[in-house]
Amino acid sequence: MAKSFPSIEEVIHASFPKGTKMEKHSLILTKKQFSQVQQKAKAKVDTKVYRYYTLIDNGKTIGHAVLGFRKVRTKKATVLYGFDMKGTLKFTEIMAFSEPPEYIPSSIWMGQLQNVSASEKLTVGKDIPTISGATLSARSVTDAARVARAIYEIILK
Repeated sequence: MAKSFPSIEEVIHASFPKGTKMEKHSLILTKKQFSQVQQKAKAKVDTKVYRYYTLIDNGKTIGHAVLGFRKVRTKKATVLYGFDMKGTLKFTEIMAFSEPPEYIPSSIWMGQLQNVSASEKLTVGKDIPTISGATLSARSVTDAARVARAIYEIILK
């Protein structure tokens, strides 16, 4: 049975005010930015192209959301990471997952990636527990979270 995933609007409105407007942008990292992001994230960066959203409430920017695309085993997963203006990771939501559904991290596990301060390292096996049977998924989601955080801190902040 196929799992249905929430829309980007539903995910953003669950963590930010209902009236939040989203401006969609594309980002192509320069060589320098690519290197900085990879170094800061301490994770392999697979692409220079990203989609992100500026979140606006009452004319004021209140955060950003970055879409991350990562290969889990042989197929890709798309995950949306939302940050407030303090750099807090407000949410992590799987938007698409092409691997078998048993490899999707549970909502309880994904809850660990909500309201995470900018100072937390997000390392599977240290800060974030692994998932029995879905270790590659857990690693992929957290590596991409560090990449999204690095993009936020280096480019979007």
